[in-house]
Amino acid sequence: MAAALDRIRVGSAPDSWGVWFPEDPQQVPWPRFLDEVAEAGYSWIELGPYGYLPTDPARLTDEVQSRGLKVSAGTIFCGLHRGPSEWDSTWEQVSRVAALTQAMDAKHLVVIPSFWRDDKTAEILEPPELTTEQWGHLTRGMERLGREVKETYGLDIVVHPHADTHIDTEEHVERFLDSTDSGLVNLCLDTGHYAYCGGDSVKLIETYGERIGYLHLKQVDPDILADVVKNEIPFGPAVQRGVMCEPPAGVPELGPVLTAAQKLGVDLFAIVEQDMYPCEPDKPLPIAVRTRTFLRSCGV
Repeated sequence: MAAALDRIRVGSAPDSWGVWFPEDPQQVPWPRFLDEVAEAGYSWIELGPYGYLPTDPARLTDEVQSRGLKVSAGTIFCGLHRGPSEWDSTWEQVSRVAALTQAMDAKHLVVIPSFWRDDKTAEILEPPELTTEQWGHLTRGMERLGREVKETYGLDIVVHPHADTHIDTEEHVERFLDSTDSGLVNLCLDTGHYAYCGGDSVKLIETYGERIGYLHLKQVDPDILADVVKNEIPFGPAVQRGVMCEPPAGVPELGPVLTAAQKLGVDLFAIVEQDMYPCEPDKPLPIAVRTRTFLRSCGV
């Protein structure tokens, strides 16, 4: 048994049950997700896509508390690099998700930049590289979002580097961090997405530790990833090929990541997210049980 990593709070998310959308006939119903995530031994969850779990705070509180669960964060997507014209539609989405997140006593809002390549069709929607002007829109927009979410809802935003978005590679992540105020904006480091895009999670934690506000635990299969990169396969089809795999079969090694995070000396959530959309309904629970056992062997 590894040394106890007592600053890390482990949870899981609808994503690990193949849930990407509020409603989809291929996804498990939400009561089954809640039952199974508790059965697998997790006590923390994320809300997932807004509308998948009940959005009435009183009902959701009853549902999670009855299973011994608590909520760590909500999630939103936004395209703030497009400039101030995006603000109103972004805030409309944020206000719904942040209000529910706040009502569930969570403290974090995970912010995922919009995709430049369509997740399903592979259509190129925008250039993969931002212009200098767009970088300015993105960083100022995220700072404004961080400020207003904190003032209005008491939540901290954590921006999630993600494959097929403009915040993905080590170069882009570092540029984003170097261009934003740590008092307003920090990072949700997703170990799988960062590895998918060629980054080193341990190095990022050791270099930008004060900016790591939240973790998503995920691994990639290096062989499938090599094929994905070689053939320029979009993220959605890559997931269907199994590019995000069950730990400890992939990279990065999660033990060193968790140890590096513990050394930061702050309380951090580490939420398991194994992208599996779409998947057979009986597939997630055994994986979740094994993953929880593996994480215990890492000390969390």
